[in-house]
Amino acid sequence: MFEQAFKNIDDVLHKDAGCGSELDYVEQSSWILFLKYLDDLETDRAKSAILGGKKYTPLIADEYRWDKWACPKTTEGKIDHHKALSGDDLIDFVNEKLFPYLKQFKHDAEHNETIEYKIGEIFGELRNRIQSGYTLRNVLDIVDALHFQTSEQKHEMSHLYEGKIQNMGNAGRNGGEYYTPRPLIRTIVKVVAPTIGETIYDGACGSAGFLVEAFDYLNTVHPNRTGKEDDILQKKNLLRKRNKISRLHHRYHEYDIARY
Repeated sequence: MFEQAFKNIDDVLHKDAGCGSELDYVEQSSWILFLKYLDDLETDRAKSAILGGKKYTPLIADEYRWDKWACPKTTEGKIDHHKALSGDDLIDFVNEKLFPYLKQFKHDAEHNETIEYKIGEIFGELRNRIQSGYTLRNVLDIVDALHFQTSEQKHEMSHLYEGKIQNMGNAGRNGGEYYTPRPLIRTIVKVVAPTIGETIYDGACGSAGFLVEAFDYLNTVHPNRTGKEDDILQKKNLLRKRNKISRLHHRYHEYDIARY
């Protein structure tokens, strides 16, 4: 399901004047997928809070929730075309309201380890390149049909997303990406054998494969770590390069392993 959806998104973006390369396809589909992923995360958290008899306060204000601006629904669960923005109205909302709102998260966050800070940091480095609101509407409709609420769905999305990074690098190296296969990454990580407390840095981050595999390695070889060690692993072990694509890819992984 995801694979065909990714192909459909690329086909749609290919026709947009603002997206001229594989790098653009990856970057623009990334922020849209990220917001849908975040919305599913909020849905899961809200359900868990209800089951636990607690109140949940959403991260995203109502006006900027996925089901308000991206894909509002009718009572039958179908796209409400009377409320769904399109054309110039959609582009203006994204550029003038949505992105500035999400960028502000970084400044309002209590500290740099919060999910709010990370959202603001991501959108402070991105900008919407999709020029046609009708193109964006088509992409939103495709992404809305995807769900990231099970481990299988999250892993499939992460795997396919990394495949997009690889394709970008193989397309004449236009994206500046030199892809390292995962089996080779795992072997290198095992040989290096990092430990909890060391700083793990990937200066040419790409799809964040080395960071992801290093985290999984440490998580596996230290199953009985202390609370302090767990805090170090989650917050201090990995040093991430400032790269928009790799940061988004790594955030998907972070949510997948429930680090927050």
